[in-house]
Amino acid sequence: MTLHRSLTLASSFAVLAFAFAAQAAAPSDRPWADAKLSADQRAALLDKELTLDERISLLHGPMAMPVMGFQVPHGAIGSAGYIPGVPRLGVPALQESDASLGVTNPLNVRPGDGATALPSGLAQAATFNARLIYEGGAVVGREARAKGFNVQLAGGVNLARDPRNGRNFEYLGEDPWLAGSLAGSAIKGIQDQGVISTIKHFALNGQETGRMTANSVIEEGAHRESDLLAFEIAIEKGQPGSVMCAYNLVNGDYSCGNSHLLNTVLKRDWGYKGWVMSDWGAVHATDYAIKGLDQQSGEQLDGTTWFGEPLKAAVEKGEISAARVSDMSRRILRSMFAAGLFDRPAAKSEIDYAANGAVSLEAAREGIVLLKNTEGLLPLAKTARSIAVIGGHADAGVLSGGGSSQVVPPGGAKTIIPLGGEGMMAQFRSQYFHPSSPLAAIRKMAPQAKVTFDDGRYVASAVAAAKAADVVVVFGNQWMGEGEDAVDLSLPDGQDALIAAVTATNPRAVVVLQTGGAVAMPWLKQAGAVVEAWYSGARGGDAIADVLFGQVDASGRLPVTFPASLAQYPRERLPGLGAPEKTRFDVDYVEGAEVGYRRFAKTGDKPLFAFGHGLSYTTFAFSNLKVAGGDTLTVSFDVANTGARAGKAAPQVYLTGAGGKALQRLIGFDKIDLKPGETRRVTLAADERLLGRFDVKTNRWVIDRGSYQVAVGAASDDLALKGAADLKGATLKP
Repeated sequence: MTLHRSLTLASSFAVLAFAFAAQAAAPSDRPWADAKLSADQRAALLDKELTLDERISLLHGPMAMPVMGFQVPHGAIGSAGYIPGVPRLGVPALQESDASLGVTNPLNVRPGDGATALPSGLAQAATFNARLIYEGGAVVGREARAKGFNVQLAGGVNLARDPRNGRNFEYLGEDPWLAGSLAGSAIKGIQDQGVISTIKHFALNGQETGRMTANSVIEEGAHRESDLLAFEIAIEKGQPGSVMCAYNLVNGDYSCGNSHLLNTVLKRDWGYKGWVMSDWGAVHATDYAIKGLDQQSGEQLDGTTWFGEPLKAAVEKGEISAARVSDMSRRILRSMFAAGLFDRPAAKSEIDYAANGAVSLEAAREGIVLLKNTEGLLPLAKTARSIAVIGGHADAGVLSGGGSSQVVPPGGAKTIIPLGGEGMMAQFRSQYFHPSSPLAAIRKMAPQAKVTFDDGRYVASAVAAAKAADVVVVFGNQWMGEGEDAVDLSLPDGQDALIAAVTATNPRAVVVLQTGGAVAMPWLKQAGAVVEAWYSGARGGDAIADVLFGQVDASGRLPVTFPASLAQYPRERLPGLGAPEKTRFDVDYVEGAEVGYRRFAKTGDKPLFAFGHGLSYTTFAFSNLKVAGGDTLTVSFDVANTGARAGKAAPQVYLTGAGGKALQRLIGFDKIDLKPGETRRVTLAADERLLGRFDVKTNRWVIDRGSYQVAVGAASDDLALKGAADLKGATLKP
C-alpha cells in the first residue's frame, strides 16, 4: 500500500512537471498554449496557423460506427462521431458520443463498454431540482472523460408540443423556463468536467414523424417566447460549446441551413461564441456554411461531404470567403479551449459506477410522480401479507427509451426485446431493460410478505393473481424511441385492458407507469393509486420500491400536461402521418407560445393531470405572500410542512395576468426539503423575458408598464396565494 502510494505521488509529480514545462514553453513556440489567455485569444492565435486543408479538416467528420457498410475511422474510439485533430499543431481529435441520459455505446461498437443510465429527461425534469440535474450532468461528464470522450451530444431542450413525440422522453417538458433552466444545469454539469456539451435540436424539432421533411411553421414572436426562449435560457446558464441544429425545416428553410436561426438569432442577437454542428444527415448543400452552419457531422449519411472538397473549392473560387471558413474553425477551437480540451485532455480511467448509480437513484426517486392515491393506499405497509406484481417485465428490470440516447449498463443489458421494423432506425428498435428489478426491490422491502409475479400476458391469470392478493402492483409500459411517434396515447399490446381488469378485481391496485410521456388512463377511476415512474434509469427498480413503500417522499411533479384526450390539442391528427416518403409537409404551430398548460389555461379545457401536479406523503401550506415590483417581479412566500413526516415541496410561481390580460406562465420554481412542522421562506425573482413579449418590429423584448398578477401553489391548477405588483416597463435587447 505504501509502495502504491509512492508510485501514485511520483506519477502525479511527473504529470505536474510536464504541465509546468509545457506551460513554460508555450509562449515561444505555441503561444495559444498559454492558459492565462482567454479562450477567444487562444483560438485566434491557433487559427492563424492552420492551412486551408487543416481548417477544412476540422469542419466535417464521419459517424464512427460500423453501420450501413461504414467503418470506424482510424483514431476514433467508436461512437456517434469523430473529427480528426491537427497533430502538427497539437489540436486533439473530437471524440463525440450521444449523451443526454448517459454515455452511449451504439450497437456495442466498444464491446462490453457500459455506462450509468440516468432517468429519462422527463423524469429528471419532474424533479424540479436544478441541483440534481447538475449532478446528473457531472456523472455524464466524468464517465465521458474516463472513456476518452471530449464531446457529449447532450442538452436536449425541445419543448413537448405534442404528447406523441417519440423523443419527448429525452427532453425536459413543455415549459421554457423549466426546460431552459434544467438544461442549462445539465450542460454546466458536463462541461465542468472538462467535456464539451452540445445543446439540441435547434429548433422546433417537435415530432419524429417525417422529421427530415417536416416544416415547422410558427410566428416569429411566438417562437422567441417559447422554444427559442428555452434554448436562450439554457445557453446563458450552461454555455454549451456547440449547438446542434435539427433535421426539420423552420418556416421553409432547413434548420441547419437556416440563416435566420443560425446567423441572426443565435450568433447575432444572442452573441453565441461556440460552433453549430449539424445533426447526422442534416446537411444538403455547401452554402449552409454561409447560412451559419460551422461543421458537418456524420457526413456519410448526407451522401456528400459538403464541408470537405466542395467547401474548399468554393473558398478557392471566392464563392465562400476565407474569413467565413476561418470563423468556422475558430469557433470550434474556442469551445475546445473554453472546455479545457487542450489543457486537460480526456484519458481513460476507472469509473465509480456505484457512486454514479447513487446519483441516478436520487434523481429517479425525486422524478417519480404520484398522480393518484385513494384513501392513503400508498405508501404500502411493509407488513402486507401478500402482494401481486403484474406485468411490465418487472422481474427483469426497468424500461428505457430507444434510439441514439440508449444507454447500455455496465455488463450489458440482460433483457432486450427486439421490435423489428425497417429503415435506418430499425437496428435501434429494441426494448432495453436496465437490470434493476422492481420485483426484487419490492421483495426486499417487504420480506415477510408473499410476493408473487404474473407476467400479464393473459388477463385471466393476472385477474386470478390480483384476486388472491391483499395489494396489487401492476405495471404499464410504453416504449418510445427516436425515429417514430406514438399514434395515440394508449398503452400498447392490450395493457389498458389488462390494467382495467386488474383494477376492477382489486381496488387496492397500484398502477405503475413506465412511459415516455403522457398516456390516456381509461381505467383511472377504479385504480387505487397511480404512479408515473417514466424511464427510471440504472437504479429504477430500487427507486420505484422506495417510493411505493414510503422510504422517500413522493416528490415528483409533472413537467408536461397529461391531456384528457388528443382533441384538446391543436393537431388531433399527427401531421405527416401516412405521407409519402420525402414529401414535405407543414406542422403549423397555431398555438404559438401557448404550449401545454398555457394553452389549457387559455381554452379552459380540463386535463387529466395538470402541469406541476404531483401528490406527496405529507402536506404543505403556503402563506405570507409578498410581491415586489419595479424592474421585475420578486415573489416571497413561506412554505410549511404541515404533515407528520418529512417531505419535499416543489413550489411554483405563475404569472397569471398582465395589463388586464389573463394568461399563465411559470416564472419561478424551487425544490425544498422540509421536516414536519418546518417552515422556510422562499424568494424568487422572475426573468424579465417571462413577463414580457417579443416585439418583432423592433426586435426587442418589451415589458409594458402596469400591474402584474402572480399566483403561488403546488401546481398550475392548484394555486393557493395570489398577489400583484407594478412594473416600470422596459425594452430589452433580444
